[in-house]
Amino acid sequence: MLERQPFTAPAQMLEAADEVWRGLPRSEWLAAFAAHPRIGENTSDACAAREQGGVRGAEAETLARLAAGNRAYEQKFGYVYIVCATGKTATEMLDILESRLRNDPENELPIAAEEQRMITRLRLEKWLAAL
Repeated sequence: MLERQPFTAPAQMLEAADEVWRGLPRSEWLAAFAAHPRIGENTSDACAAREQGGVRGAEAETLARLAAGNRAYEQKFGYVYIVCATGKTATEMLDILESRLRNDPENELPIAAEEQRMITRLRLEKWLAAL
């Protein structure tokens, strides 16, 4: 990103962020995934807690299924379940998780990376709006 500066408009910076992310190697994607709290677990990360607000007040059964799904996902793929949680309910996140558990590892990694890209983009957009 530093090499691409200066940016003449916010949209140019956002597009550069998308391009850089998509060009990173698998190891960098996995490092970014490792920094995320699990969906449905308590976190001290205020940003992640806001994004995962859809799990607050969820039924105990839904939270238990999310926890079990998180474990199954990590066991199958080797990294935390990543979903752009903003605006999604706990049930929606659970449905997505259960659907993605059917993927094979080769197909799942780009899906998780795209979810991470969307999370990053939303965070950058919020940061830009606050300037």
